[in-house]
Amino acid sequence: MHKKIHIVSFDVPYPPNYGGVIDVFYKIKALHSIGVNIILHLFEYGRGEQEELKKYCEQVFYYKREVHKRALVSRLPFITKTRCNEQLEKRLLQDDFPILFEGLHTTELIYNNKLNDRFLLVRTHNIEHEYYRGLVKTEANFWKKSFFKLESLKLKKYQSVLKKTTYILSISPVEQDYFYRLYGSKTVYIPVFTNMEFTEFLPEENFILWHGDLRVSDNVKSALQAIEVVKNTAYRLVIAASYKCDLIIKACELYENVTIDFLENENDLEVLLTKAKVNLLFTYQPTGIKLKLINTLVKSRIVLTNEMMVDGTGLEELCVIANSTEEIKHQLKELMNTLFTDEDRSKRKELLKSFDVKLNAQKIIDLLD
Repeated sequence: MHKKIHIVSFDVPYPPNYGGVIDVFYKIKALHSIGVNIILHLFEYGRGEQEELKKYCEQVFYYKREVHKRALVSRLPFITKTRCNEQLEKRLLQDDFPILFEGLHTTELIYNNKLNDRFLLVRTHNIEHEYYRGLVKTEANFWKKSFFKLESLKLKKYQSVLKKTTYILSISPVEQDYFYRLYGSKTVYIPVFTNMEFTEFLPEENFILWHGDLRVSDNVKSALQAIEVVKNTAYRLVIAASYKCDLIIKACELYENVTIDFLENENDLEVLLTKAKVNLLFTYQPTGIKLKLINTLVKSRIVLTNEMMVDGTGLEELCVIANSTEEIKHQLKELMNTLFTDEDRSKRKELLKSFDVKLNAQKIIDLLD
């Protein structure tokens, strides 16, 4: 097979150390592994150019994300308006290869009818307006809360751009049901892409791990919850993140049993996951499938989570679920004395078979025929 496809990504997907880019990177890697030639287009705003991507792509083009105040008053969502680029348009119009757009973020050219008669796929990473509505609830800052509310309204209206696509690639069963009701059979469920290699564990260390992207208010709230349930106990908590957050740094400094690790390369998180005894994963937004949940189930031992994290994923039986602070504390007391067995891991492998990245990459390519 020597299919060729353009992929337009909202961010540089390497290193794959936060939610959305994990799906993008491992999708690229899986498509490459089955013989697809990829022309990759990336909006860059802080992660830099990455040589690693050249291993999997025929060409890689970078575009600066234009983040400016004028974008706030556009009728387009901010996440879309700041990813408009004339050079991208010129390059996409040089041939007639299919184009995969990652998220509504990258679809401005579809909206403005620049790509009529092209084979267009959009990967919906969330029901975006619901995701931003959730951010309104978790954000304390008035101005950010106002921005998220306006962005949610814009995204709800803008979502109709999906009518112009050939296929919508939904990321979870919940999203599949939602988009299928709106757009019918052009909606296809393609499970999330992540690193599905069940590598050997490192020797277990008796600590609890929380990890996430601290640029997102939902994750900040989640990290604070993790600190709250572990503070002043005999348990050691490690907060792992790629981006600094002063609020979380200060919270960690208050307790001797809580430390923060900043992830500098791709392997840092995997090392922590393969050592941790218990993982705390909480969310307060019932949208999308949480990539870090899949990644943790593959790479680590016990997962303690709340109901919103697993609702609609089909992965409930692989996790221990607790919602209130008291429930979480009670479960932690039990779990810190619980052995994670080979049988437990075998069960995970069986239930996670639907996330086989090569099979799901082939599903995308089959749509092109």
